[in-house]
Amino acid sequence: MELIVTPNIADPDGFYEELISAQRDMSEEQAELMIAKLVLLLANHIGDRGVLSSAIRQAAGDTANADATPVLNGAAGAVAAGPAVWVDGHAVPN
Repeated sequence: MELIVTPNIADPDGFYEELISAQRDMSEEQAELMIAKLVLLLANHIGDRGVLSSAIRQAAGDTANADATPVLNGAAGAVAAGPAVWVDGHAVPN
């Protein structure tokens, strides 16, 4: 299995809203713990060490460039990922 780096979340706006809502009344420390737990739950669900290693490398490499950090964008279900915005599965330059 390969790491999927193209948009693959059904209802990305709904997902983003649910994620933000879950943290709304949390302190910063509680929100960070929740995200850490979510990462571990999803890593366990994925299970494939190669995919997990690829995700770690990509996430770690992207932290040096804040513009490359994938962010869900509320506008029309777009997902920002580095130099492009993904809309309906197609890269549109920022």
